[in-house]
Amino acid sequence: MKQKIVIKVCMNCDRARSKAMKVASESSGVRSVAIEGNDLDQLVVTGEGIDSACLTTTLRKKVGDAVILKIEEVKPEKKDEKKDEKPKCEWYCPPPCNPCAPYPYPPVVCEQEPSYCSIM
Repeated sequence: MKQKIVIKVCMNCDRARSKAMKVASESSGVRSVAIEGNDLDQLVVTGEGIDSACLTTTLRKKVGDAVILKIEEVKPEKKDEKKDEKPKCEWYCPPPCNPCAPYPYPPVVCEQEPSYCSIM
C-alpha cells in the first residue's frame, strides 16, 4: 500500500531542512521526500510500508519537534479501457488528377546559361 505522510517538523534553517530530508530518505520504504507549507515546515514522505511512528521519533531525536499531520493512502491512477484502443486514422485522399486536362498556363522553359559570377 502506497502512502503519503505529512509531518510537521521544527525546521528554522536550511541546515535543519536538509538534515530532516536526509533522515527521512534513509528510512525504509521511502520513495520521495519533499518540503511543503508556507513556512517550509512540513515534510511530505511518499512510499510503501513506511513506519510513520518510527520516522517521527527519529526526526524528533535528530532534528527537533515533529508531529504527524496526515497519513493517507495514494491510489494508483486507473487507465481507461477506451484509452487502450488504437485511435482511428482517417486519411484525406484528394481526387486523382486528370492528366488529360489542358494546362491553363503555357509551360516555362528555362535555358541554362553559363554563370559568369566569380562567387558561385
